[in-house]
Amino acid sequence: MDEQALLGLNPNADADFRQRALAYFEQLKISQDAWQVCAEALAQSIYSDDHIKFFCFQVLEHQIKFKYSELTEVQQQLIRETLITWLQAQMLNPQPEKTFIRNKAAQVFALLFVTEYLTKWPKFFFDILSVVDLNPRGVDMYLRILMAVDAELVDRDVVHTSEEARRNTLLKDTMREQCIPSLVESWYQILQNYQYNNSELTCQCLEVVGAYVSWIDLSLIANERFINMLLGHMSVEVLREEACDCLFEIVNKGMDPIDKTKLVESLCQVLQSAGLFSIDQEDDVDFLARFSKLVNGMGQALIASWTKLVKNGDMKSAQDTLQAIEAKVALMLQLLIHEDDDISSNIIGFCYDYLHILKQLSALSDQQKANVEAIMLAVMKKLTYDEEYNFENEGEDEAMFVEYRKQLKLLLDRLAQVSPELLLASVRRVFNTTLQNWQTTRFMEVEVAIRLLYMLAEALPVSHGAHFSGDVTKATALQDMMRTLVTSGVSAYQHTSVTLEFFETVVRYEKFFAVEPQHIPAVLMAFLDHRGLRHTSPKVRSRTAYLFSRFVKSLNKQMNPFIEDVLNRIQDLLELSPPENGYQALLSSDDQLFIYETAGVLIVNSEYSAERKQVLMRNLLTPLMEKFKVLLEKLMMAQDEDRQMALADCLNHAVGFASRTSKAFSNKQTVKQCGCSEVYLDCLQTFLPALSCPLQKEVLRSGVRTFLHRMIICLEEEVLPFIPSASEHMLKDCEAKDLQEFIPLINQITAKFKTQVSPFLQQMFMPLLHAIFEVLLLPAEENDQSAALEKQMLRRSYFAFLQTVTGSGMSEVIANQSAENVERVLFTVIQGAVDYPDPIAQKTCFIILSKLVELWGGKDGPVGFADFVYKHIVPACFLAPLKQTFDLADAQTVLALSECAVTLKTIHLKR
Repeated sequence: MDEQALLGLNPNADADFRQRALAYFEQLKISQDAWQVCAEALAQSIYSDDHIKFFCFQVLEHQIKFKYSELTEVQQQLIRETLITWLQAQMLNPQPEKTFIRNKAAQVFALLFVTEYLTKWPKFFFDILSVVDLNPRGVDMYLRILMAVDAELVDRDVVHTSEEARRNTLLKDTMREQCIPSLVESWYQILQNYQYNNSELTCQCLEVVGAYVSWIDLSLIANERFINMLLGHMSVEVLREEACDCLFEIVNKGMDPIDKTKLVESLCQVLQSAGLFSIDQEDDVDFLARFSKLVNGMGQALIASWTKLVKNGDMKSAQDTLQAIEAKVALMLQLLIHEDDDISSNIIGFCYDYLHILKQLSALSDQQKANVEAIMLAVMKKLTYDEEYNFENEGEDEAMFVEYRKQLKLLLDRLAQVSPELLLASVRRVFNTTLQNWQTTRFMEVEVAIRLLYMLAEALPVSHGAHFSGDVTKATALQDMMRTLVTSGVSAYQHTSVTLEFFETVVRYEKFFAVEPQHIPAVLMAFLDHRGLRHTSPKVRSRTAYLFSRFVKSLNKQMNPFIEDVLNRIQDLLELSPPENGYQALLSSDDQLFIYETAGVLIVNSEYSAERKQVLMRNLLTPLMEKFKVLLEKLMMAQDEDRQMALADCLNHAVGFASRTSKAFSNKQTVKQCGCSEVYLDCLQTFLPALSCPLQKEVLRSGVRTFLHRMIICLEEEVLPFIPSASEHMLKDCEAKDLQEFIPLINQITAKFKTQVSPFLQQMFMPLLHAIFEVLLLPAEENDQSAALEKQMLRRSYFAFLQTVTGSGMSEVIANQSAENVERVLFTVIQGAVDYPDPIAQKTCFIILSKLVELWGGKDGPVGFADFVYKHIVPACFLAPLKQTFDLADAQTVLALSECAVTLKTIHLKR
């Protein structure tokens, strides 16, 4: 072997050596006999370096996986012997191999098993067992090999081809016939031999039993000697977690519902008599988390049996099973309410399914009602934050609690389906008690009380948030709680979680303010002062900005009396933050977008005259325009790149804010009707000069482009005079991404104004195409993935543009170009349909071709087009699907094929 290259296998080697080692590995993989050198190195223990041993196994693995059939009988025998020799050496070596080498060796054994068991090596397991006997190091390898075989055969995470799936089924069937009973016997011997003196091997063996139980005959494991041994392990501290998981797998196995109930019940009796159901005496949370998972498995298994029995009409057995389920509820509740969230989380599945059963019963017994109430109280208690939760810097623990809360929410929703009245009454009780004394109550309890009110909206669903009409009891209860929320003063609570929950709830129940509008001023003040948009926490300010815009939008006409007051109060929040370092604005520019949108909504939806609306809108936008002009001048002068970037960002924000105000307009309230056209045309005139700024082009163009998109929608044809010069600037020295983003703008204009923009399109058609072709023809590095992707996206955009032009009845835009240009365009479409393996573009190209055939394919079509149809379009329809890259397993390709067929059909109809 190349000893120099092998040095690079050490993770601490420098980059050049590592590169050389990688190249050497690739070389050995394709070499005919390199595997023999590696096999010899392993069999004779030539190398002591762990990384080299691992490397040798990797070469063998590659040989078995990809080139095994090329080997002769003798060579295949050599691989078998090498592995057995290596295994024998494991028991004699002074030191055991590192874990990563043992795992890799086990994978290689498993690969050889999959390849040879059915044909050349039926005694695979017996040969290994005869070598290892009960030697601890040998047993360790044997168990690792079993886990690797299981991973090859039944690992759900590995996607197998149908061929591999068939092979795996055959392997399992053959194993069941030939060797599984012997393997099970060997596991029993290992467990019996090592249970008291080698916990590591015992746990490994229990893991093997748990893995195999899902696909072997259960009676081999679920019998007295095995179960008694497992139950014995349940009281040995170092074994009980694995024993728990093993029992879980046994309970999880699919079987007849009556047998399953018997199995679970017999297990429960023994576990109970062993004292394992006394949760309060147990302080090992890791074990309890596994135990909770086991109880969850038993509960869900019983529920699955009950469902099958009810379906089969066996009501007697179903009743027995239901009693067995009910008997576990007390234990389930103890686990659900446990202070450790992992233990609680593991039992939620059983709890959820139990509620589902109750939902199906016609009437609930007193005990079942008590169970529902107990679950409800448990959920309310467990929803509460603990003292350790870090609100300012949320890490992994906090994220896990948020996920856990989502699970509890599902339980709450399910409780609402079982007993909505009980849920409403319980929440009302907790809410009222807490809010009466909120000043002296801990934040987590206040937060959860408001949170429960918030969650009721989804737990007791209604259409369009109409919580305050319909069912009187419910409407009254919610109305009372909302009134308490907004009048209790709890919005002033000094904790961010309570403040946020207050605003979230107010917005969720916005329909309350239609019923009791007298509370609107108080809530608006909370939004606008130190409790909301001026809170000390940036997180609260940010979320409130979004919620405030939702609140104002939802109240619509009810905001009329407060418009001028609100606009005055948010004045300082609308200021464009100067690009000076160290300036700390209250809101980020993203948050300011919501405030601008809110201001726009207030003005547009007001009952003011058009003149008054125009004045207010001008007051809102003029400061932005003035600031924009000043900043653009500063940018032109700026030398330092960081300064340029800061100024460009600031300019971009100004354009973005103006854009956002226009979202307030609608079909009923257009810009024209509100008398605001002039203000937005002024904005356009102010912003367009930024397109000719040579600095920070990408940022500035992107902002102005977005503004133009909005103005095309809002100003309609009033925007047209600005389009030619804007387009000219945007086509100057642009890159793939610029063009790709510019084309949708032209598509929007084309689709909206159609023939109105025909002269402009004809004029700019070839300049745009030249710009596109120029970028597409730029040479790129061979393996520059991002450049290739940019070109692919640009090509798609180009074809989408042609599709818009032809589809909007504007084919004259193409037809009126010079003959050679028309021809060039047509050839690019043919090329797109056939040559590029991009089904999305191919589909578009065939749509263009069939449209052109439909428009030009008749007798009065352009000269020479008929020839083009037969010489190029018809062949393209056959060449494209014949390409190797045309993959019919891909959905987009199927769509391309169907458009290809449409093209042929159109030719047939037209010609």
